[in-house]
Amino acid sequence: MIKRYHGAIKVLHFLLGYNITPMLYCVLGVLCGRSEPLLSLWGKVAEFTAHCPHWKLKPHVFIPSLDQFTICLHLKFKFSANGSWTAFTYHHPEVQCGSLGLGGREGAVMVWLFGSKWTTVDIGLATTVWHSLCLTWSHTEDRPLLYVNGNLTDLETVEENVTSSSISTSCYELAPNGTLTLGSAYSMVNSAMRSLPSASFLVSLFRLWGRQRSSQEVNTLSCTEGDLVHWSGEQWDKGLCAPICDDTLTCEWSDYKVSFKFTVSRYDGDSTDPYLARDIAARWVQVLPKEYQANRVLVDAATRSSAEDNNMLTTSSREKLVRFASSNANSSFNGTAYMKVSPKLDVATVQQTIHTALNHSFNDPDGPVKVQVFSISTQITPIDNLPAVTTKRPPVTSSILTSPFTQTSTSMSVIAACPAESQQTRKGLFEWPVTPAGKNSTLPCPKNTQHYATRHCKLSSSTQWMAPNLQDCHLVVETILDLNHVKVTPENALAVVKIIESLLSNRSELNYPELAMVLAKLKAVVDVRSVTADLGQALIGTISDILGSHSYLLPFISMILNITEAVGDYMVGFHGPSTLVAPALAVSIVDVVPGQFDGLTFGVSPHAAGAQPEIILNKVPLKGTVAFISLPSVLQHSFPHTQSPPRVQFQFYGIPDLFMNKSKDQVLNSFVVSASISNVTSPIQDLREDVQVMLLHLQPKQPHMDTQCVYWNFNKNDGNGGWDPRGCRKYNSSTDFTTCLCDHLTHFGVLLDVSRTPVDELNEHLLTLITYVGCGVSSLFLGITVLTYTAFEKLRRDYPSQILVNLSVALLGLNLAFLLDSWLSSWGANGLCVATAATLHYFLLASFTWMGLEGVNMYFALIKVFNVYVPAYILKFCALGWGIPLVICVLVLIVKSDAYGGHLYSGARSSLKPLDNSDNFCWLQDDVTFYVSVVAYALLVYLFNIAVFVVVLIQIHHMRANSPAGARSGLMHDFKGIATLTLLLGLTWTAGFFTWGPARVVMLYIFSLLNTLQGFFIFLFHCLLKENVRRQWRVHLCLGKFRLEDHSEWSHTASVATVAKPSPCQLNAGMPSVRSVESSSTVSTSASSGSNQRGSSCKRPDLGLFVKSLVFPPCPVNLSGDSAEAPHEGSDPPTWLEEPTPDMRHSARPHRHQTRKLAVPCPQ
Repeated sequence: MIKRYHGAIKVLHFLLGYNITPMLYCVLGVLCGRSEPLLSLWGKVAEFTAHCPHWKLKPHVFIPSLDQFTICLHLKFKFSANGSWTAFTYHHPEVQCGSLGLGGREGAVMVWLFGSKWTTVDIGLATTVWHSLCLTWSHTEDRPLLYVNGNLTDLETVEENVTSSSISTSCYELAPNGTLTLGSAYSMVNSAMRSLPSASFLVSLFRLWGRQRSSQEVNTLSCTEGDLVHWSGEQWDKGLCAPICDDTLTCEWSDYKVSFKFTVSRYDGDSTDPYLARDIAARWVQVLPKEYQANRVLVDAATRSSAEDNNMLTTSSREKLVRFASSNANSSFNGTAYMKVSPKLDVATVQQTIHTALNHSFNDPDGPVKVQVFSISTQITPIDNLPAVTTKRPPVTSSILTSPFTQTSTSMSVIAACPAESQQTRKGLFEWPVTPAGKNSTLPCPKNTQHYATRHCKLSSSTQWMAPNLQDCHLVVETILDLNHVKVTPENALAVVKIIESLLSNRSELNYPELAMVLAKLKAVVDVRSVTADLGQALIGTISDILGSHSYLLPFISMILNITEAVGDYMVGFHGPSTLVAPALAVSIVDVVPGQFDGLTFGVSPHAAGAQPEIILNKVPLKGTVAFISLPSVLQHSFPHTQSPPRVQFQFYGIPDLFMNKSKDQVLNSFVVSASISNVTSPIQDLREDVQVMLLHLQPKQPHMDTQCVYWNFNKNDGNGGWDPRGCRKYNSSTDFTTCLCDHLTHFGVLLDVSRTPVDELNEHLLTLITYVGCGVSSLFLGITVLTYTAFEKLRRDYPSQILVNLSVALLGLNLAFLLDSWLSSWGANGLCVATAATLHYFLLASFTWMGLEGVNMYFALIKVFNVYVPAYILKFCALGWGIPLVICVLVLIVKSDAYGGHLYSGARSSLKPLDNSDNFCWLQDDVTFYVSVVAYALLVYLFNIAVFVVVLIQIHHMRANSPAGARSGLMHDFKGIATLTLLLGLTWTAGFFTWGPARVVMLYIFSLLNTLQGFFIFLFHCLLKENVRRQWRVHLCLGKFRLEDHSEWSHTASVATVAKPSPCQLNAGMPSVRSVESSSTVSTSASSGSNQRGSSCKRPDLGLFVKSLVFPPCPVNLSGDSAEAPHEGSDPPTWLEEPTPDMRHSARPHRHQTRKLAVPCPQ
């Protein structure tokens, strides 16, 4: 009957001049009133209007999580495409990554995915014409691809309510088990779906695949069925919207898969085995027209009594089979036939033809057999291509298969014998011969030939070898070195790798010969054949086991790296990105399209010991990412010009012990990640854009540690390889991460400088406690010192006292900035942190500067003596002391604005430690800036002050040598003077240059104690132990009997002070200059009573602060013939000479007739 239908349709097609086949078959199906309708919707469309708003995918159709997909559909507008319309939406209300849809507005097509939205320009979708739309996406891409009528269409970001032009960084796959709707957008109201208004249009051939199809596949395979969602009536809940026939949409295809369930009934009472059923089915499908050729027929037994099969039968079919089975021997089978239709016909026509033909009982003319199909279970699916065909049938040796039926021209896939096979095991090589189905094959054991190995050939729908029985055979490969007798071939490559895995399973360490043997066999495996997914995974797992052993791998590093790279280069049989993962190793391969390459990223998420890492491609680094590498788009200019697409390969090594470094001062402090391009003829280097690499520190980097970006140079260390920094530079480094920029591709890592002896946790806590307590104490006493000298005018009349006040203010600012630094950094404000770091830097430089100016003042007073003239002396000192640090800090901000800050990665995302880390400290983050603006500056100050200090000590030695034996000062006075000089010149800071080596911890304690308490020592020597300061306290702060009158301070010096002063130019030039140095801080201005030039003098800087601590015996000398009064016992050292200062306003010489009295030490 179907042949009559088919012939009539051909005649009508010829007479009417156009293809009416789909429409006629649709009409015939209604008119004939078939009880077994065709489930496929090919040739039918869904029309969406206000009364028919949508179709929904049925709940039993499960959509899994998808990291890539392809969705294709056909669309036609009946009126206008300028209105708002929605072709489909996919939504999961409880999952963030569950939104997907395609629609349009005003002639443009819109796509939304994971909260991001894109649109095309107005592409002018014509009405009454079918348009093909295909949407593809992969997790390696930041946006989907849209094909309109087979052409890739540009998508532009829709800015409204969208903060990024790319897909949400937290979404790597489409959430499973959402709601798929055709025809309209919707919103959820009280857990119910409410449709939104949409324009009227038609949708057909909606299909979903679980992988991303290429541009070529989108165009050439447009008529194939989806593998996840089909255009089938059994998958869609159509509601009141019944599909309608449409003859304007045709899709011609040639390759089909026909799946069906059928029953074979025999009149002779014998049973029917699958092989005989297969032959019957092959003859049965020949009832189809000659254009339909069965390429392959598969049959296996089915359990017809299952509840699922019974539910699939219609009442009429079930009644027929019950009546048919009441007196005959019946057997149920599942059948699959692969059909070739030539020339191509419309899919709907082919489906209707096959369905109608197989819906009738078939009486086998060659035997007492009748076939009945379960028509409702018949599925005719257009597929990409037909499977390979078996052209020759093996010999039939089983009695079951020696039936009287003749072989047809149709090729068969059921094999009646197991083929010959070579099997490599640890017990030897077994060459199993062709063995009939259901039989055993026996071979002698290779090592003990008196015993035998057996293997069974299983009889089933497709015969197959079972696992061999080798229990009586002895091991041939007992040790790793026995692998030397195993020859690697393409057939046994996977078996050899399995043998190596077995040998390594109980070994924790391999010696040199064993490592050489294993790696030689692995290299032979990748050299003899292409690497399939199974073989690649086995190879990566074996290399991971080697890396995890406690073996000395240094001589084999290059060989291991080359084998790993070869695995990725020779991988075959995968679509899209492919990843091989093992606990210590991961390899990802991506075949890219050169013209569409816009960069690529590779990330590795953290994993527990022994677990496998998780690989993330083309996404920003997540929280806790241990390795991340980003390739620039300019890399496409280095792709090889070959027929196959360029392949980018990433590798991750989770065990740093592989990359041993001969230097004991540097250790690898990160995992190793690499990137390479397959089949390149020359190294990829000198890229115009840098490769960015971010690596997690295995050991947190302390502030005193340094990191270095390096790559693995295969040519170093006599070919064994080694780390090399050329071509790589450090972009930024924090406590946990280092970011590197490199101009080439290779294996990247981060080295940590461990040359400094680490401080243990206990000493670190003690040093921290000493530092903060010392800075707090110093801040208190520096404040008292500044307040004392500021409040009492008599104490700051001389230059040394004024310099002391400025130094104290600088040290006070330094201590306060240090104490507040950690607290200010905890606010999490980058600007505040930069300001804090700059303030700390400024006061540190100011402290060093005023220490240097103390040395300059001593130099003027001690070396130059009377030959120096400096106008506005203190004003110029202040300009230098506070101006130089300010200039340096401003230059740092101008030249390198990011030099100040906390220990942060500048491109940090949520995965990195925030600024409010309690261990954070705002300070200089750039090493070059630190060494130039701090270390070098301090070193210059120290060198000058040390020179001044040495000269002062030499002068003291000469003075002591020239003083009377009975008048020399005691040891405590000398100690006080040297300690005062050391503190003022900042020589205690030089202890920081000796904090290395075995004595590092001791020097750190000395450095911390001396410098954090520097402010306290200044208070001690310049306030508490200074007589005139104590007198001022008693005069102004004490009450009762402890209070002194203001004039009592100077009463005991009146006889000495009220003498005429000669000009310094009149002093004996041969007199040692240091003997004329004394502070005027405790002496009133003196002049001759008869002088009318009281205010005229020649002043110069003094060493009063220091010399008052070194008491030298005076010798009364009266230049006018009178004797001077000796100083009182217990008072401050007497004033031998009023200090001249380099001030032009007092540069006039005294009158030549003026007479003065002078007390000077006695020359010896």
